[in-house]
Amino acid sequence: MGVLADAWDWLANGANWSGESGVWHRLAEHAFVSGVALALACAVALPIGLWLGHLGKGGALAVNVSNVGRAVPVFAVLALFMVSPLRSAGYVPTIIALVLFAVPPLLTNAYVGMREVDRAVVEAARGMGMSGRQLFLRVELPLARPLVMTGLRSAAVQVIATATIAAMVGQGGLGRIITAGFNTFNTPQVIAGALLVAALALVVEGALVAVDRLLWRSGAPAR
Repeated sequence: MGVLADAWDWLANGANWSGESGVWHRLAEHAFVSGVALALACAVALPIGLWLGHLGKGGALAVNVSNVGRAVPVFAVLALFMVSPLRSAGYVPTIIALVLFAVPPLLTNAYVGMREVDRAVVEAARGMGMSGRQLFLRVELPLARPLVMTGLRSAAVQVIATATIAAMVGQGGLGRIITAGFNTFNTPQVIAGALLVAALALVVEGALVAVDRLLWRSGAPAR
């Protein structure tokens, strides 16, 4: 409990929150990198997963290919980019590595969510004369939403947690607080940095849950 108390004291110290090395600045860096990476991963994975799930073709191959990204250490990808011409491109190497890491859960859940839609419901919608577009937007997508959102929350948490390793290659983010604590043998600072990352992940996940419920209630059909 002594170390946790010391970590709390570190967080309660206003001096640790200001300046370029302070919490607010590192938090903004972390949120920026994580947000851009997650947005790009969604733009790539969700349309592919949803469309392949709608067609029922090629999804298994796409999921297996995307899952290769899970077997590649993100730090190794970052290190590879840092010795390439991209090393002078700011956060680009970190964002690319995080996108590769976030695509698998997004793509997998989007595809599986579409394929698990009750076929009887789909056939009934077709029998009512719905077009492929109407079937996708009004039947399959709403029913696949829970799994799609689960994949989004999982990817968000993974990206936020993994973004801390950007500090290992000299990039910013909350990971810099942790590495600075290691370099100075300041255990309370290390724990404080880890708590900040965990808190950010929980806040983002909670926000996604709230948005999902809000959108579902506003878009739910009247009874």
